[in-house]
Amino acid sequence: MSNTIQPRLTQVFRFVRCHYADGVAELAYAFDDGEELVERIRFPHAPAVPAARAAAFDAALKLLHLIAGVSYYKAGVPPRIELADGPLDDATAELLDQLYLHGLAEFAYRNGLDLRGRISFPRGGVAPVVGALGLPKRTLVPIGGGKDSLVAVEAIKAIGGEATAVWVGNSALIAACAERTGLLTLNIQRELAPGLFELNRLGAWNGHIPVTAVNSAILAVAAVLYGYDSITFANERSASAATLEYDGQQVNHQWSKSLAFETLLGDWLHTHVAADLDYCSLLRPYSELAITRAFAKLTPYFDVFSSCNRNFKLLGPKPVDRWCGQCPKCHFVFLALAPFLPKPRLLTIFGRNLLDDEGQAAGFDALLEYQDHKPFECVGEGAEARAAMHALSERPEWQEDALIERFRNEILPQLDVSQLALEPWLQPSPEHRVPVRLQGALAAIG
Repeated sequence: MSNTIQPRLTQVFRFVRCHYADGVAELAYAFDDGEELVERIRFPHAPAVPAARAAAFDAALKLLHLIAGVSYYKAGVPPRIELADGPLDDATAELLDQLYLHGLAEFAYRNGLDLRGRISFPRGGVAPVVGALGLPKRTLVPIGGGKDSLVAVEAIKAIGGEATAVWVGNSALIAACAERTGLLTLNIQRELAPGLFELNRLGAWNGHIPVTAVNSAILAVAAVLYGYDSITFANERSASAATLEYDGQQVNHQWSKSLAFETLLGDWLHTHVAADLDYCSLLRPYSELAITRAFAKLTPYFDVFSSCNRNFKLLGPKPVDRWCGQCPKCHFVFLALAPFLPKPRLLTIFGRNLLDDEGQAAGFDALLEYQDHKPFECVGEGAEARAAMHALSERPEWQEDALIERFRNEILPQLDVSQLALEPWLQPSPEHRVPVRLQGALAAIG
């Protein structure tokens, strides 16, 4: 990477080329006339692409190139986007415009940027006409190491569905969870362009990207390559709720896990890749509290799961402690599980009582949206956190814990008790995109 480039002053972001051979996809990007940034995705034991799926594979690979580019575009957010392959059809351009705008909304908010009106993918191309590919009736289930994907796995197993646990990257913790499921496993590797880290050293913009969208695009390629007719995530209902509103724009840390993105990508795959390739979230009808209630029955996973993002960053190949006990994910999972597990069992999982630590008050306040906004993390809505806290405040075994007592004395008098019931959060919504073949699994969750 030339040391003369100033990322924040670049004028053009270029999608240079994408190429696939022998299980390796190469995705190339560049700023202005600078050196190429080349990312590689490695698909293990990849079969040859069947001739009948070649066009679908190429379409999925092109989308992966376009979506994965968000990791690099954000380094400079230049005002112009150029595509080596020419303009996109309207549906593809709209998908990308929406993804880059909303998927980078948190990044923009934290960096004091306004991307509205700045992101415009060239459009004017012709949409393809595609039909069904006759893909095998089996499911890719992304595993993240946390409770949600394990609930989805067990629901699919309950209806005898053929599924493979898949993950991107080399987390030992995720690998252990995937192995515990008993499913076939698929571990795909993503290697970011080394030049991106050099851009960061040179002052690039940095921050949150919609990584679920990137992983979704990787799995679309995998589905066509290996032969799967569905990609089934475990994104819950609250993923669609904004973290905050800023200057007239909603900022949602989880936008690429939202129903809005699921709809955009699911429809696009049907019309541009294969009519029989479904993309959905099996847990979409459910709140976080409903999901934790379901997970509380899955005792075989209690010693391997972790939702702690801080620990995912710190653990490396030899996990020592699966819960840091300090981050928003630890706070929320502890709070959400508490109404559904015996207290001693929960304390055994976490190794401590987070609700009896006055030093954790600010973290739980943010979850409750009390004097703060919801954290920029994949956590549930403030209203369901308040419902969980209220439920605990009425149970003798929790009432003397410092933060429960504080909630009861300081926060509860300011709330409308009629809005704090737990039961409504346990009812599923009818809104989802789960294909008919997998809808039986919904009953296994309820």
